[in-house]
This record gives sequence, C-alpha cells and structure tokens, in this order.
Amino acid sequence: MIDTIFIVDDEQRIIELAQMYLEKEGFQITSETDGAIAYQRIMRERPQLVVLDLMLPGMDGLEICKRVRATSDIPIIMLTARNDDIDKIVGLELGADDYLTKPFNPRELVARVKAILRRSDRKSAAETSTNAIQLANLMIDPDRRAVLVDDVSVDLRMKEFDLLLLLVKNPGRVFSREKLLEIVWGYDFAGETRTVDVHIAHLRHKLEKMTLSIDTVWGVGYKLEA
Repeated sequence: MIDTIFIVDDEQRIIELAQMYLEKEGFQITSETDGAIAYQRIMRERPQLVVLDLMLPGMDGLEICKRVRATSDIPIIMLTARNDDIDKIVGLELGADDYLTKPFNPRELVARVKAILRRSDRKSAAETSTNAIQLANLMIDPDRRAVLVDDVSVDLRMKEFDLLLLLVKNPGRVFSREKLLEIVWGYDFAGETRTVDVHIAHLRHKLEKMTLSIDTVWGVGYKLEA
C-alpha cells in the first residue's frame, strides 16, 4: 500500500516543493490550504501522516493538531515560520510528533517523514511479540500499549509510550538525547534534542505517582532509576 501524506499549508509553493520531493520517494500526496477544510479532510481521509503548517486561514495548525490528537494517533509534523521555541514546545505538547522551521530543506522533510513512518511500522511489528513488564508499581504492556501505575491506567501519546518502554526495558542504562532521538524517533539531526526534553517532562508529570524515577544525568541524558 502506498503511504498518503497530507500537506496543509497556505503557501502553494511550499506544497509544490514538498510534493515534488515526497512523490520522488513513492509517497502519494494530497494537500489543502484552508485549515478548517483540512481538519475535516484529515478526519475523513485518514492519511498515514500530516505535514501541518502553524499559520493557516480558517483554523490554525495548533488547533487542528489538538483536535486530531483527541481522537487519532495520525503522525503530525508541524511547520512553523517562526524560529521560536515556544511555538515548537506548544506543538509538541498538543501531540505533534515532530516539527520543522521554515525555510526547511525538503530532503530533511523526506527523511523525517520516512523516520516517523518507519518507527510506526517497527512498533506495529513488535507489539505482537512483547509481554507486559512490571517494575515496582509500574506496569507497561506493549501488546496493548497500556500503562498502569498502582493499577490505574495512564494515558500516554505514541512517542511518550515508546520512550517509556525503551527506558523500562533498560533500567539503569543512561541514554543520551541523541541516542533517544535515533531509537525512538528514528532519526539523528543535531539540534533537535529539545524534542526529547519535552517528552521526558510529559512522562514525569503523567507518572508522578510512579515509585521509579526518570533521572537526568547532567551532560549526558536520561535513565530510569529502578
């Protein structure tokens, strides 16, 4: 099956540039310039991945991301013309899987699209052969993608779950931010380690009742302290 990428941007030249490079790699491309219409189409058409601009007429990218993520795990790459960390952090907090700042290298967009889809494929394959893991008062079940603390279910987003599962499978091991990007997100781009920090912060907040701790190893990265 050919993966469909839905590009949402009010600049036609951006759509055409991204489409040209993605189609060369065998992806099927659909697009939309109006945010409100784009949201309706995303929910109706269910593409494999959405490339979503932040500033859009009708409905902005952050609102689209929030609404999509409320009911779907469709991967989302946010595009922003602002080189401002707050926009990127808000997008990640709302459930975006990644972001790129305009102007971007279309080859990097292709690489990130491939990485996210590859990670999704590996996750699906692994889910059928992995058993539940219990550590202290934490239980994580990769087969059902379920997390419980003191037998109470904890709702995690896709990348939060994948990040936690890696740490749980390797208690005490220190992972650099770069290594976490490579394993969990499937790519290694310098300067993107803020993505890891945001997801770690989310995990710490959601797992605050867990007796284990996700520790910062200063100057290196993170580890799960059992």
